Amino acid sequence: MHTQVVLNILQQLQNRICAALEAEDGAARFVADRWQSKLGSGESRVLKNGAVFEQAGVNFSHVKGAAMPASATAHRPELAGAPFEAMGVSLVIHPKNPYVPTSHANVRFFIAYPEGKAPVWWFGGGFDLTPFYPFEEDILHWHTVARDLCHPFGEGVYEEYKKWCDDYFYLKHRSETRGVGGLFFDDLNRWDFDACLNFIRAVGEGYIEAYAPIVAKRKNTPYGERERQFQLYRRGRYVEFNLVWDRGTLFGLQSGGRTESILMSMPPLVRFEYCYEPEAGSPEARLNEFLKPRNWLEELA
Repeated sequence: MHTQVVLNILQQLQNRICAALEAEDGAARFVADRWQSKLGSGESRVLKNGAVFEQAGVNFSHVKGAAMPASATAHRPELAGAPFEAMGVSLVIHPKNPYVPTSHANVRFFIAYPEGKAPVWWFGGGFDLTPFYPFEEDILHWHTVARDLCHPFGEGVYEEYKKWCDDYFYLKHRSETRGVGGLFFDDLNRWDFDACLNFIRAVGEGYIEAYAPIVAKRKNTPYGERERQFQLYRRGRYVEFNLVWDRGTLFGLQSGGRTESILMSMPPLVRFEYCYEPEAGSPEARLNEFLKPRNWLEELA
């Protein structure tokens, strides 16, 4: 069965990502929380209060439902009400050091079973980077990995999924991107099944290749209370996006998924400040230059 092959690859990917993040942290390990619900099962792995990561969550889930939720059929009305099966790995990493960016990645597989018709399957996923104190060489590295992993799958794939990421991870009420982007794709069945599966595996493995060197380079950068307070303030944007705009959060909650695992992406500490404006010319104000879609590979190469 196709679903068993995907299941195996996703579980292997969760293991690899957790091992790589533990190696970077060097002090703490992920604690596995295996769960079951009325829809299925999964394993949420959370690392807390490490030397490098304040909180890191890497979640695997495999659920089934009697009817596709509204958030999953907005672009596929013909599947409304169809039984479905979904599985995926999703992660959000909140480092301690404000100079280490927050990062997110996920890869997922859906299959719907409309009555009297052949099953309909597709993949989705991507990764994106949210720095508070951006370094251009880190952004160049991140997007170079993204471009290179897309290259074997055809011309223009990186450009298409990079733009999709810019458009998706955009806080409309703030008129700013969540970070410096990466890749985002959904409804992927443009190639045959094996090629699509190979692509999400490349995205999952590419995430580690893209993120681990940035963590290693920045995790020992000295910082003080000013940087920490700015980090906590900017984490508020992450909360805003996940609760207002994120389709994965909506799908999980609408489908009756496990709330703790769905909201695992929330930062452990965050602050909000009314009408905050960074001091003109400060390192904090510089972040605004990066919160808009840009052609990073051309600008920074």
